[in-house]
Amino acid sequence: MMMVMIMASLTIRNLPDDVHRALRVRAARNGNSTEAEVRAILKQTVKPESRVKLGSLLAEIGRKVKLTDEEIALIEQVRDKSPARHVSFE
Repeated sequence: MMMVMIMASLTIRNLPDDVHRALRVRAARNGNSTEAEVRAILKQTVKPESRVKLGSLLAEIGRKVKLTDEEIALIEQVRDKSPARHVSFE
């Protein structure tokens, strides 16, 4: 099976000279071309390595508000424990 990957292009107009100069300097410091540096900045910004996990976030909130064992038991009683269904795009 052959996988074809399509890559998008992006043109940025009206980029201030000082921003372009700062990008070139940053790229040089990181050993990248300006284009590679912009790709890295965009990837890191819109798709960070550490994502927020909802369950962990909710557990942290529970610890902060100091839920009692009884309150946690009530939550467990009403929690939907059925397995998640697969998504179908058909």
